[in-house]
Amino acid sequence: MNIYVRYFNQDALVYSYDELMDFLSSIHEIPITPRLEEDVRAYVESDMPYPKRYKIRPRVYFIMIKTTAQTMEEFKAHRKESDNNIETVQAPNVVQVDPLVNKKEFKIAQLAEERYGWYLGTIVFKRVILIAGTTKFRYQDTTFQAYVKANSGNECYNRIIEHLKSRPEIDLRSQFPSARGSNFTFEYVGAELPTE
Repeated sequence: MNIYVRYFNQDALVYSYDELMDFLSSIHEIPITPRLEEDVRAYVESDMPYPKRYKIRPRVYFIMIKTTAQTMEEFKAHRKESDNNIETVQAPNVVQVDPLVNKKEFKIAQLAEERYGWYLGTIVFKRVILIAGTTKFRYQDTTFQAYVKANSGNECYNRIIEHLKSRPEIDLRSQFPSARGSNFTFEYVGAELPTE
């Protein structure tokens, strides 16, 4: 099993514990301690297929994911398809999780990863719409996308939901997806709001 490791925008696909430690040692912000070495070795040698998030200091983490991919290109080959009906800003490195990795656990780890700045959040929710000429209503899939300043993907989701629920034209009977589901996606776009 190989290991994909990511620390903010720095990532690598490594093939052994030693390569993994070499990569982590090359990042000056990560202090290499005996405890970190022990925890990383335990993860690499374990049978646990789930991603592991390692806390460096408050709100700063790196993530490790076990994979059968042999190259970085293979690991990143399967990207999420964009909704053809909306214009999106594509993340350059949207990662497809290895089939052996629990996708729910990976999404939870991504949502909880704390990094302050601007996120582009996209949500598809079921909006209650009045059927013209009647007093009946129907649900309609509606896409909403916004830049949100937040500390994490979770906070980005919560702020979007709060915003939608506070808008008078959104019926409170509308149904909103879970942050963990496929109808909510987000990407970190940086400390500054994109000007495009």
